[in-house]
Amino acid sequence: MRLFIAEKPSLGRAIADVLPKPHIKGDGFIETAQGDVVTWCIGHLLEQAEPDAYDAAYKQWRMEPLPIIPEQWQLVAKPKTRSQLTAIKGLIKRADCVVNAGDPDREGQLLVDEVIAHLGYPKHKPVQRCLISDLNPPAVRRALDNLRDNKEFVPLAVSALARSRADWLYGINMTRAYTLLGRKAGCSSLLSVGRVQTPLLGLVVRRDLEIDAFVPRPFFEVLAHLMTPSRDSFTAKWLPSEACQPWQDEEGRVLQRSLAENVVRRIAGKPALVEEVEEQARKQAPPLPYNLSSLQIDAAKRFGMDAKRVLDICQSLYERHKLITYPRSDSRHLPTEHYGRASRVREAIAATAPTLAGAVAAAKGSLRSKAWNDAKVDAHHAIIPTEKQGNANTLSADESKIYMLVARQYLLQFYPPFEYNDSRVLLRIEGGLFQAKARRIVKAGWKALLGVEEDDEEEVGTLPALRQGETLHCERGELLEKMTQAPKAFTDASLLAAMTGIARYVQDPTIRKTLRDTDGLGTEATRAGIIDLLFKRQFLHRQGKSIKATPTGRALVQALPDSATTPDMTALWEQSLSQIAERHGSYQQFMDPLTSQLHQLIEGARHNTGADFSALPQESAGRNPFPRRKSGAGRGSKSAAKTGTAAKSASRSGARKTTKAKVA
Repeated sequence: MRLFIAEKPSLGRAIADVLPKPHIKGDGFIETAQGDVVTWCIGHLLEQAEPDAYDAAYKQWRMEPLPIIPEQWQLVAKPKTRSQLTAIKGLIKRADCVVNAGDPDREGQLLVDEVIAHLGYPKHKPVQRCLISDLNPPAVRRALDNLRDNKEFVPLAVSALARSRADWLYGINMTRAYTLLGRKAGCSSLLSVGRVQTPLLGLVVRRDLEIDAFVPRPFFEVLAHLMTPSRDSFTAKWLPSEACQPWQDEEGRVLQRSLAENVVRRIAGKPALVEEVEEQARKQAPPLPYNLSSLQIDAAKRFGMDAKRVLDICQSLYERHKLITYPRSDSRHLPTEHYGRASRVREAIAATAPTLAGAVAAAKGSLRSKAWNDAKVDAHHAIIPTEKQGNANTLSADESKIYMLVARQYLLQFYPPFEYNDSRVLLRIEGGLFQAKARRIVKAGWKALLGVEEDDEEEVGTLPALRQGETLHCERGELLEKMTQAPKAFTDASLLAAMTGIARYVQDPTIRKTLRDTDGLGTEATRAGIIDLLFKRQFLHRQGKSIKATPTGRALVQALPDSATTPDMTALWEQSLSQIAERHGSYQQFMDPLTSQLHQLIEGARHNTGADFSALPQESAGRNPFPRRKSGAGRGSKSAAKTGTAAKSASRSGARKTTKAKVA
């Protein structure tokens, strides 16, 4: 008997639907006509034991025993889904082969692997891996025809295991330490700390402080209004020379009005010599299909949707409607074998989204973008529409918007490049250098699908035909007075973009260089949950479209050491975890330095006065996490357990509670 263990019931039903009928439905499983059985988890069935499972003394939150570092990690059944774990336990005893059908990512791998290990499935018996990114029957059948040995994915599970244990260690210990510190200073809030959520909070706090400290300053630009011998007019912008540096800021803006006024006077009515003419023909390939973060960023820009809302809609389109592929993907590429099915996907788009029927008709099926690349696809691929032809009337307004984005991005792969010419002219007027730029569109290509309003960053226009050595006439100079602008507050889109491009915010230049190609802060599956968690913890709040830190969020960041509030540490974690998944690193090489660092961080908390929290209102951030016994002693039981769970959730995504297996 083959036992398929899916990550969730919807995936289990999709697998059973393509297996021989008739089916016998049992309590938490489906048995097929050929004797195979499909069962499922309901997310994680196991969770990590709370600290007091290791020592009853840990029920009470105290600074003295920190850091808590288990010698032997323990897993316990989640109370709400204990019956499903019991059902799988009975089935696994009968199984001749188990098939891990977790979601196609590192958390999905661990989620099922930990159940298999916890329930004592014999190590000598076979375990296979089924990777399903599309819940429609044809795609599920293809996945079942291409089962792989689960041993291939052990490094992926070890990576997930290392991450989850490290998050537990960091989240539990740092949350307890700083909540106790806050309490000592009179702050009754739960001050959760996580290796991803806290650096993200740090980004927002530092941006807010920059905005608060910003003092606007005027700066000045000069335009030369030029006329050619054939009476064509255009403008060119002054490029200040090195001699002007004493009167410029770090971005090269001129801060002294008199300097700019002098240039305006000097160039009026003077000849302008064309020193350089440059025109380059350029081509821009279509953007790749979406991964989750790029989809969330676009949806935030276009529709104002927050990251969690986009993920929830994607899950509905994937599980309920079966109109898009697996959404928690970090890949923007597709397997080459998919190219043969592309025409069916385009037909499905035309049927599901009639407003895109014209775009489908104009697409050129013979074109093949760089999206199809097996070397950049492993467990999952980019988010694209499935071959299922849906009914637009069954979708909510938001579901339609997200489907349209996914579908349009896929269709771009069958459109030619955007072709344009960039022109640049350098002119010399009275010893000063001026520059004019323009862009001329040759062929709209894939941009024809977007429309000008969605691509307004391009500088579209033309310059007169000019040649080097030609002399023009400067009719007049124009002084433009502008004001420096404060940094913009984070929005949903820019905060997600910061998480995916975290190298820009890494302080150490060596680390920054190393991390340019990593996945960023958090993972595709966790980013929405991390942002949402910071709002729930009342560390962030919204002011219109802007995302700002609350006083509690600011105080926490200011109390913590820089290493806990900057992305350097967690970016290095992600790099190490990726190396484990790619067989270039080990569990122990990752965990040993972490535990050493944790001791140092807790020692720092012990010597912190907590002064940063003393100015906060004692009721500022919610309930007291320290309910008291009648004796007045601090109580740890449920409040500590819940806070421990909060710390685990806080240090991860909020999308899944990661638990531990016996893999390592």
